[in-house]
Amino acid sequence: MFSHVVIFWTDPANPTAADQLLAGCHEYLKDIPGVLQYHAGKMVGSHRPVVDQSYQVALNLIFPDKQAQDDYQIHPRHVEFVEKVFKKVCVKATIYDFS
Repeated sequence: MFSHVVIFWTDPANPTAADQLLAGCHEYLKDIPGVLQYHAGKMVGSHRPVVDQSYQVALNLIFPDKQAQDDYQIHPRHVEFVEKVFKKVCVKATIYDFS
């Protein structure tokens, strides 16, 4: 298994950015070949100081292996998502990949 976690910070000047980002994730990324599990959602607040609450949206994808994730990165729908959604509503992203 290969996990690909993306943490997104949306544009604070756009009050609907998080919703637009989630809709774009669902539209473009969910059904790309190789994605075994897909989960995208908004940050959930916590009283625990160890929980990062600075971001707005997270995406967690699971692939069978690193090659499937590499193929996902160059898939036309992922490229389209980056251009049409991510670049328009986000100011930053951090990625965590692990197997």
